[in-house]
Amino acid sequence: MNISYKWLKEYVDFDLTPQQTADALTSTGLEVDALEEVQAIKGGLKGLYVGKVLTCEQHPDSDHLHVTTVDLGKREPQQIVCGAPNVAAGQKVIVADLGCVLYDGDKEITIKKSKLRGVESFGMICAEDEIGIGTDHAGIIVLPEEAVVGTPAAEYYHLESDWVIEIDITANRSDALSHYGVARDLYAWLKQNGYQTSLHRPTCDAYKVDNETMPIDVEIENQVACKRYACLSITDCEVKESPQWLKDRLSVIGLRPINNIVDITNYIMMAYGQPMHCFDADMVKGHKIVVRTQPEGTKFVTLDGEEHTLGEHDLSICNAEEPMCIAGIFGGKGSGTYETTKNVVLESAYFHPTWIRKSARRHGLSTDASYRFERGIDPNGIIYALKQAAILCKELAGGKVSMQIKDVYPNPMEEAKVRLDFEYCDRLIGKAIGHETIKSIAESLEMKIVNEDAKGIDLIIPGYRVDVQRPCDVVEDILRIYGYNNVEIPSQLKSSLTVQGEEDKEYKIANLIGEQLVGCGFNEIMNNSLTKVAYYENAGLNHYAWENTVKVMNPLSADLGVMRQTLLFGGLESIVRNANRKNSNLKFFEFGNCYHFSPEKHDVENPAKAYTEENHLGLWVTGQRVTGSWAHPDEDSSFYELKAYVENVFRRVGLEEGAVVTEHSDNNVFSKGLAIKNRGGKLIAELGILSHKMQKQMDIDKEVYFAEINWTALMKAIRKNKLEYQEISKYPAVSRDLALLLDENVEFAQVVEVARQAERKLLKKVELFDVYQGKNLPAGKKSYAVNFILQDDTKTLNDKAIDAIMTKLINSIKNKLGAELR
Repeated sequence: MNISYKWLKEYVDFDLTPQQTADALTSTGLEVDALEEVQAIKGGLKGLYVGKVLTCEQHPDSDHLHVTTVDLGKREPQQIVCGAPNVAAGQKVIVADLGCVLYDGDKEITIKKSKLRGVESFGMICAEDEIGIGTDHAGIIVLPEEAVVGTPAAEYYHLESDWVIEIDITANRSDALSHYGVARDLYAWLKQNGYQTSLHRPTCDAYKVDNETMPIDVEIENQVACKRYACLSITDCEVKESPQWLKDRLSVIGLRPINNIVDITNYIMMAYGQPMHCFDADMVKGHKIVVRTQPEGTKFVTLDGEEHTLGEHDLSICNAEEPMCIAGIFGGKGSGTYETTKNVVLESAYFHPTWIRKSARRHGLSTDASYRFERGIDPNGIIYALKQAAILCKELAGGKVSMQIKDVYPNPMEEAKVRLDFEYCDRLIGKAIGHETIKSIAESLEMKIVNEDAKGIDLIIPGYRVDVQRPCDVVEDILRIYGYNNVEIPSQLKSSLTVQGEEDKEYKIANLIGEQLVGCGFNEIMNNSLTKVAYYENAGLNHYAWENTVKVMNPLSADLGVMRQTLLFGGLESIVRNANRKNSNLKFFEFGNCYHFSPEKHDVENPAKAYTEENHLGLWVTGQRVTGSWAHPDEDSSFYELKAYVENVFRRVGLEEGAVVTEHSDNNVFSKGLAIKNRGGKLIAELGILSHKMQKQMDIDKEVYFAEINWTALMKAIRKNKLEYQEISKYPAVSRDLALLLDENVEFAQVVEVARQAERKLLKKVELFDVYQGKNLPAGKKSYAVNFILQDDTKTLNDKAIDAIMTKLINSIKNKLGAELR
């Protein structure tokens, strides 16, 4: 929200500098993002002074140049060569001194010492167009005799810069979306801090009805969406360019002037916070305005030429036959104000914030008017704004008010009533600021005290403060005007002892894993939990079905329409972004929540039962593992590299190998993948190679290896783990190899599972070091070369014990997997 410093001073009396004003507003909660000077004339006439021409002689080598000496109030006169035909001795003129910067459009011209036809010149005597105060270039500016030599030109012309104060308005402070709204807060701050000040705005005394030749009837069909609607007609208007003061007012805060009628409505909105609309009265067929919704599928073309489809959830302003405007958002084509318009109808209304917000999002429209209606405006300021607009229309367009104000307000909105106890206020602030201070600040914020007793006060909150409904809201308002910095920091710290819980432990472990992954060359990424509808709807994903997606009821866009079921797509977007910037060798990880909806669990009495939220850890690896190394040839990343990272994560958190089962994953985002589950069948992790279909969909040309760990399930699996220390075994481990002939559909994970079931105590490790299929093997068979590590922590294993264990392992593998020894 841009606020003009000079405009602000029209409503509240103060002598603070622009920076002091910005600081005061920030202290009241209206945080100032930027403060920028806006010069009435580019450059602010800096370096320009009033001078007196002492002598003027013909240039010795030119028939049109003159050599002058000019007094600028310095010790010595300056010699200046001038080409103007009207320069003469004794004149008071405007002189650009050395170093002065003049502007010709965007071009900068710095005045320097120069030679013109061999004669030195130490400045420039200026014409109107050269300094930006006019367009005349016939000759230099000649000032009256009373002009004082040495006076800065900015001072002589009474040039004052304006300042634009850019305020970051929070969503709850719709009352501050105008100059008068900001002035109210500034007034309260000034009064609290002891400044002499007053708050004022123009009266409506000049408003009067000239005739009643163009009455407009109003009917509100949807009284929920439109609480109040007022209008009046202005006849015999001359639609033309706005006067300079009005154009300057709008331009300085970033609005483009259009014509006097439209500019008046924008001025009223920026001045008082009431959005308005002006209709060409000849377009109001039947001289009747109807506020209603439209039948589903109604086509409507807005002022920008875009066609929109309206329905029963879109409120529109209609004449007797057709819609003219999407209420509170955008006018319709043909119903606006043009140069040919003679009669206008001014609209001032209150629309329900939710209706406006949903319609604006649905049609992808966002305007200054909808921005204010969405947040809530003052229902009691509608008539004032309408009268002020009418006064300006008469003054700037020569129009006549041609009807009594038609104000339809079927169910007046009651102002909020709040009981504020002094003790509650002091307790919430953390300091006793005094009853009189509380009352003074409340009154300066236009809260009416209707009753007072020893314990507190009863307040009526003004209608424009839509965010103040409870006692705590009033305390917040009082505190921001009193000043947060005026509440001293206590010398005592009161705290309670807390016990480290599971969430704290999980957070610590997550940090450890993050550090481990960074040490392995990963970069952490963070993506939005809201993601694209297109990733799930009609995507054919068997593990992330559309019906299991948590939908956002009022999405800002289709790109933020659902909650993510998986971390996959956010990471792929990050890969695409980096790859497009020539950074294709990537390793990413992300901790984030994923969301799931189970339709079969939906319960009207307990709607949250159908929704789950789990923390996940995602890993993405793509590109080359080694590149550009003198000591190692280039090497592509692989699935086995990713698998090692996942196993290292499990090992670091203390998940034992025997606590999980590994099997093929049927998740179709992978071309090949593994699923890791606990003994109860709960999925803990999935990892694999991204399918070519998914790669093509995301426009990725290199293989991507992705793993997703259900962090919530993993933490649950290790929750009962206890940290134990044991001495490193003094006894040697024994290594034995077996060459196993197996059916080709038998997986190594099955071999490991059978071996661990056969020998739980002494079998420490099972590793696969060779796989062979082909020549000299029966059809449908493959050969695994497997290494077994045996170790007893209490004694050295002898051959007899080793042979017994190996025999048991061989028999078990033969019997359960149909293996043969080669």
